[in-house]
This record gives sequence, structure tokens and C-alpha cells, in this order.
Amino acid sequence: MDLSKVLDCINNTCISCVMQLSIVDMECVVQGIIETQHVEALEILLQGLCGVQRERLRIHEICLKSGPHLGTVASEVRLLCDLEQAEPSWTVKHVGGAMRGAGAEQISVLVRSMVESKTSKNALRMFYTLGYKLDHELLRVGFSFNFHRGAQITVTVSSINKMLKLHATDEAVPVTPGIQMVEVTAPATAETYAEVASAVSSFCEYLAPLLHLSKPGISTGVVPTAAAAAASLMSDGGGTNL
Repeated sequence: MDLSKVLDCINNTCISCVMQLSIVDMECVVQGIIETQHVEALEILLQGLCGVQRERLRIHEICLKSGPHLGTVASEVRLLCDLEQAEPSWTVKHVGGAMRGAGAEQISVLVRSMVESKTSKNALRMFYTLGYKLDHELLRVGFSFNFHRGAQITVTVSSINKMLKLHATDEAVPVTPGIQMVEVTAPATAETYAEVASAVSSFCEYLAPLLHLSKPGISTGVVPTAAAAAASLMSDGGGTNL
């Protein structure tokens, strides 16, 4: 069951949970990893490339999976709580399947369907009532850059932390100490995904000395040139502009 169908179920519950649906047909995404010791150099590079200030990131992510009565196909939704806000704000996100076929194989980014919506703090209780179960939860801490460069692109750099106790964000510990995840995403449609994918790929080339970005699930590890590239960036303070 996708998120749009789940939202149809809301009227059958007695819980007040305000949602503002924002449907993105598709999104283009690539991921990679970088050693924490090189993150400052990456930030300098991104600052020069993007021309905008970074935004601090502290997201409590709760992954929920549907119960058997919601359909034969398992459904997964993510509740994202932005802890950087004075009043924590909630978003519910459903990531669909990846595009398949010859066209998908020929591009270097993953293209997938995605639906997300702003929601109230009652969302978790609502999804429990609908039969969803907690699968896992994470705390992402880092920063992001949002900018337009051939497409509306978001770059996030964050450490992934697991909870030792339910919802205990203050006690979260790194899943992979010394390593942070880098993700580049851009919204697209069936008509624009090729153009957006090209813009994302072109941008990622500028990050190649520090890290390699690829489709999610295809891990290439850290790049051997990262240390030298980071040292160069730290010595000249960036200054790269597209």
C-alpha cells in the first residue's frame, strides 16, 4: 500500500492528524560515504560549489512497516522529525520502487517514486492505529545544502546513529563510527527525470576527488584520493565555483 492509499484510511480513524500532501512523481538519488576526518573539507568544497549557506541537520527517523491486514504487499513509511526547529516538525515519507528497464540502466543515478507530506505530532499514533509496526529508528546529524544547478538539488552529509532505547535520541550512538553518509537528491517527473539525472551526475563529478557517489545499494567505499584532496581543500579554503 502506498502513502496516498494510507491517507485515504485517515478518515476512518478518530485521531486528528493534519497532513498537507506534497506529491513528487520521482526523485533522482545517489549516495556515498566519507570519513569523518574529511567532512570539513567536503563542506568547504560544497560551500564553493553551491554558493549558499549550509543548514544544520538533526533528524529523528522512524521507519514503520504495515501489518498484514493493510495488503499483501509490505508497505514502509518513514516519519521524519526535524529536531533543529524550535518546535519540532514532522514529515511522513513513502519511497516507492525504482525505475526499471533499459533507460534506468543507462543513467548513473537511481530514479524512484516518492510521496511526502507535512504532518502533525500525532502521526506516529495514527500509523500505529492503522496497523503499522515500528521497524527501526535512526538519528541523522549533520548538515545540508539546497541549491539550483540545472535542477533543484539537495546534498546532505550526516552521521547515522542508532537508538539504544526507544525514542532516546539523546543516547544515540553511531552505526559506523568515523564514517558519514553523503546523499544527493533532486525532484523529477516522468518528463524531466533524464534532464535532472544529468544535472545530478554533472554535479557529482566535482565531488569525485573526495568521494564516489552511486545508486543506493551499490557501495564503493571511500576513495583513495580523499586524503590528498581534503588536504588541498583545507590549505586553500575552497574557492571553487561553478
